[in-house]
Amino acid sequence: MPLDDLPPDARPREKLLAKGAGALSDAELLALLLRTGIQGKNVLHMAQELLELPQKNGTGFDGIAGLLNATAQDLAQVKGLGPAKRAELLAVLELARRAAQQQLRERTVLDAPATVRQYVQLHISQRPYEVFAVLFLDSQHRLLALEELFRGTLSQTSVYPREVVLRALHYHASAVILAHNHPSGSVEPSRADEALTQNLKAALALVDVRVLDHVIVAPGQAMSMAERGLM
Repeated sequence: MPLDDLPPDARPREKLLAKGAGALSDAELLALLLRTGIQGKNVLHMAQELLELPQKNGTGFDGIAGLLNATAQDLAQVKGLGPAKRAELLAVLELARRAAQQQLRERTVLDAPATVRQYVQLHISQRPYEVFAVLFLDSQHRLLALEELFRGTLSQTSVYPREVVLRALHYHASAVILAHNHPSGSVEPSRADEALTQNLKAALALVDVRVLDHVIVAPGQAMSMAERGLM
């Protein structure tokens, strides 16, 4: 059914203007960005199918969280997404990431652990490979930068303490939060994760940089090693 054939209160644009953006589903919001569908498929159906694509080899999205991590190459593989639609989607997704980063910059990290977990999830939870990232913080525990320092396979990654120390010195960081994802979907820390945390704590202590936490994320999940008493 074309969108024009829907009742006015069921059309995404009219519904948003009448009830606010919070009244719209993920698919309806996405449909507003896409604007038009393709032959045989209206824009609402297209949006819903886009959200339901399974995560596979980095080309699927599996919901709005996965879509937030989509790249230009990912979107180029979706039928019906031309250059203009891909550019608009990528711009909106980047605005969402920057908004999360600004929120984190303006808040004290230790006062808002949920914000930290959300921010880390936004950046790396949907990666199909393992990523090790570091949040560099100033003396008031405000975010200076987040860097993805190492990438590995689905099962392991190599992290070099010397590189982490050099980046901390580059930012004149007073503290860091370590983060990595588990593509397997479990956020339980392994013995290797615990050993790595202790090695990095020891290396960074030599330059007077504290390790405040090590956050492990997966799609829809996050775990703080500090909250678990594993630091």
